[in-house]
Amino acid sequence: MNQNVTCPVCDAVFEVAENVELNELLTCPDCGSELEVVNLKPLEVAEAPQEEEDWGE
Repeated sequence: MNQNVTCPVCDAVFEVAENVELNELLTCPDCGSELEVVNLKPLEVAEAPQEEEDWGE
C-alpha cells in the first residue's frame, strides 16, 4: 500500500512507495524539488540539501 506525503516546498500531496527508506531521495512530481525522507513513522520529507559542485578541485 502506498503512502501519501506532502511536499514542504509547494504543499502538493503525492504517493510514495510503501517500501521507501530513511534518507531516500524523492522528487516532487509537481514542483520538481528534490526531497529527502527524514522520518518513516509518520512519513515525513524535507527539502534535500543541495550538493556543492567541486569541479574537480
